[in-house]
Amino acid sequence: MSEEEHRNADFDCATTLVTLSRRQFLQTIGGGIIVFFTVGDVRAAPGRRAGGREPLDFNAYLRIGEDGRVTCFTGKIEMGQGIITSLAQMLADELDVSLGSVDMVMGDTDLCPWDMGTFGSRSTRFFGPPLRAAGAEARAVLLELASEHLDVPRDRLQVENGLVFDKKNADRRVTYGQLAKGKVIERHVEQEAVLKAESEFKIMGESYNRQDAAEKVTGKAVFAGDIRVPGMVYAKILRPPAHGARLKSVNTSVAEKVPGAQIVRDGDLIAVLHKTPDVAQKALEEIEAEWEVPEAQVDDETIFDHLVSSAPRGRVVERDGNIATGERLADTMVEETYLNNYVAHAPIETHTALAQVQGNKATVWASTQTPFGLQDDIAGALRIPPENVRVITPFVGGGFGGKTRNLQGVEAARLAKLANRPVQVAWTRAEEFFYDTFRPAAVVKIKSGITESGTIVLWDYAVYFAGQRGSDQFYDVPHFQTAVHEERRGGTSPHPFATGAWRAPGNNTNTFARESHIDIMAAKADMDPVEFRLKNLKDERMIGVLKAVAKKFRWTSSTQPSGHGCGVACGIDSGTYVATMAEVAVDESTGKVQVKRVVCAQDMGLVINPEGAKLQVEGCITMGLGYALTEEVHFKGGEIFDLNFNTYELPRFSWTPQIETVLVRTGDLSPQGGGEPAIIVMGGVIGNAVFDATGARLFQLPMTPHRVKAAIAQRA
Repeated sequence: MSEEEHRNADFDCATTLVTLSRRQFLQTIGGGIIVFFTVGDVRAAPGRRAGGREPLDFNAYLRIGEDGRVTCFTGKIEMGQGIITSLAQMLADELDVSLGSVDMVMGDTDLCPWDMGTFGSRSTRFFGPPLRAAGAEARAVLLELASEHLDVPRDRLQVENGLVFDKKNADRRVTYGQLAKGKVIERHVEQEAVLKAESEFKIMGESYNRQDAAEKVTGKAVFAGDIRVPGMVYAKILRPPAHGARLKSVNTSVAEKVPGAQIVRDGDLIAVLHKTPDVAQKALEEIEAEWEVPEAQVDDETIFDHLVSSAPRGRVVERDGNIATGERLADTMVEETYLNNYVAHAPIETHTALAQVQGNKATVWASTQTPFGLQDDIAGALRIPPENVRVITPFVGGGFGGKTRNLQGVEAARLAKLANRPVQVAWTRAEEFFYDTFRPAAVVKIKSGITESGTIVLWDYAVYFAGQRGSDQFYDVPHFQTAVHEERRGGTSPHPFATGAWRAPGNNTNTFARESHIDIMAAKADMDPVEFRLKNLKDERMIGVLKAVAKKFRWTSSTQPSGHGCGVACGIDSGTYVATMAEVAVDESTGKVQVKRVVCAQDMGLVINPEGAKLQVEGCITMGLGYALTEEVHFKGGEIFDLNFNTYELPRFSWTPQIETVLVRTGDLSPQGGGEPAIIVMGGVIGNAVFDATGARLFQLPMTPHRVKAAIAQRA
């Protein structure tokens, strides 16, 4: 069964809920050659079951069927990042089959072994190598079988597109499908398989269109909100006016009179169910509720002082040399503070789930980055074993870290159990903004020192509530330390609402602060910012991407501000090195910044799909324009003021600059992360370009027209 057939079979009809034994599990996926393999440590999922019965000793597997098709079953999910294609490329190349013969079944907790989730640009880096090994192991198994079948020594066999033949007599041949027919052969990858050398690649390293492209551009792609099952209803849920609000009283008498509406309540969960979402919404509006809203203690203007005053003592995560010695060596000291506001994920697809509960078993179709995490959450809410919950993840319409929190799935499951019929919960845009786990507001304080020759000798770095990611020191500084101030697990959060991972969490904040500060030091040293960076770098990979981007951009050496509006920024994320240059135009009368051109050089090791990698870079750059220039959440206490795109401004087509990408390769490094690195530099590169254009330095993200005008007015 192809991946599309698998999805349609589940989505077009009500599902029979069963818990499979291992034998039934293998019968369900059909005969063929099954290769099990492990990604990371399966002990991270204690008590998990394969098909609901036996303990896992693997967390991914692939199957070669009698039709010759290859299916990979993985708990990873596809949310637009393209791993549905790049992972298939890796498997196809090692197996010597065509890319079109590989199907990916992803994020189905009944069919796919446990996986921690899809985030952190980890899929290609950490799942890819074991997947290649499983492909190589499967190929070895098939060659053994072919050798027996053809009565030909293995070293005389050759494989092309799933066909094994005798190199001395090409008429003696057999297909993978013929070898698999009528057999169920289980193999476990227990030792390192012999992988192909790069010189042997036929599919990896080549550009391919996305495997899901046709479905998505034609509208055939299935998302959680597209799924229908017999008897389903839509839910509209009573929401508080602010985080922390307590329901004092509620009157549902008028709503109960709406024809076809069903009012359900379970403690704090009050919802209207109806066969159409519009009527459910109208009935919800008839509910009278009185709330007790706590007094606001902080807002989007006072949050930064609040964070610093609430912060615990810093935890030193990196240190070398001696800070006092660095201060004595410095001829010029630079001390600044950098701020960023809360930022929403704002995915195209809001959080959505459809739940069906039958007895003590449940099936939930959900937009989630963590299907197994959602499985556990639902099991806890319904008080049933996790193996009695099946989570199916269709295509996810954007996550960016926000769909690791699965409130909508739990809500749908609770309501389905109460109503005894399938219930779909699709958050409105206002609910999406209200319940989002925002990128945390944060503060970075840096004190640094340079010599008269422009050598950095001191770097004292403190980050409040953004986290450690991206704070690592890659410049050559003899005396430095990095301290991270963050809430302790189980402690009281200083934030007035939930915060969480936002594409390259922490790194956007840390890179903006670091690269802005590096530029300030370059200006103090009266040096070109590229020359200043090269002077203070020893890392060859970073030097490589910086020189590559300067060459492509045609960077002209000059001290800043030059009036040209050109900036540079560097960073590291997910094992990938990135250097970006941008050209901007600033309207000083309005404060509006137009980014005209961006060039990005990225060293991400072995590139599986160059076109896919470029698309990720372009997506990062475009999304990065938002957090750099306009995206911020306004609030007072637990009340959120930005509930739609009329006030929360995302990048528009008219903003899109000319984007050029350079993929750099240093040595024989394996594939590194590609879904996040290019976004981390956007705040820094635009801020530095604005300074070059105007002489005004921005210390807070986003760099709104109001803040740009204020900075221009205050420039020296």
